[in-house]
Amino acid sequence: MGAIRIDIIRLYETWMEVLFPRQLNPSQVLGKWKPETAPQKAGYYGWGALGLPLVLVGYPLLLVGFATRFYAAKFNTAATRLGILGVILVSVIVWGALSAVAHLQLSSAGFIAVFAASVVATFASGLAVFFSRVGGRITTVVLAYPAAMTALFLPPVVAAISYPPLGDIILPASYDFAAWMLSNPLSIGGLNEILRGAGDLDTFGEEYGLPGLGYVLMWLSIAVPLGWGLGLLVALANLIRPKNS
Repeated sequence: MGAIRIDIIRLYETWMEVLFPRQLNPSQVLGKWKPETAPQKAGYYGWGALGLPLVLVGYPLLLVGFATRFYAAKFNTAATRLGILGVILVSVIVWGALSAVAHLQLSSAGFIAVFAASVVATFASGLAVFFSRVGGRITTVVLAYPAAMTALFLPPVVAAISYPPLGDIILPASYDFAAWMLSNPLSIGGLNEILRGAGDLDTFGEEYGLPGLGYVLMWLSIAVPLGWGLGLLVALANLIRPKNS
């Protein structure tokens, strides 16, 4: 309970520091800034009242950031020991073994599905590790986390496109999810009409000889912003509760 109280206070102070100085980690000499004049007090307490519900909603998201940071640190530790080439090699071995089993146990379509998924997963995993190494926090948030989400989301979709038994499970569920998104959150600003005008999800890409391209683009468009969101939540977690605290 003490840790929760500290987290909420720091989250609230982070919100206050957006407009007012020395709210989060104030100087030991100057102390926390406090309003003095009536306009300052009105703005200060008004901004604080506006932030209270946002803090209550934001704290569960902060917990997601803590959990994501924990598991990302575990993956980062393993990736550091293996190196980029090591991560790619492990992915090739694991997916290669699955592809070999698919070649022996499944039809040619099933083998192609697993092989295509292995290529996507290996490439995206390598990119995630590479981007987490070459840059700072911005590169990690903008590139590494989306690549990691792509490695998680796209392989099942790619496999489903090539393997009908799996496609009968994943593709209809994806279609229903897309329909819900278009009718609810994406209806704001008429974005759903723009997406509907781009073509049908089932047939998009067939004219280019790429059946299932619509599903791939759909889940890629989900994986990338989801990666950005998780990266920002981890950055917020680092601000509210630094790793050494």
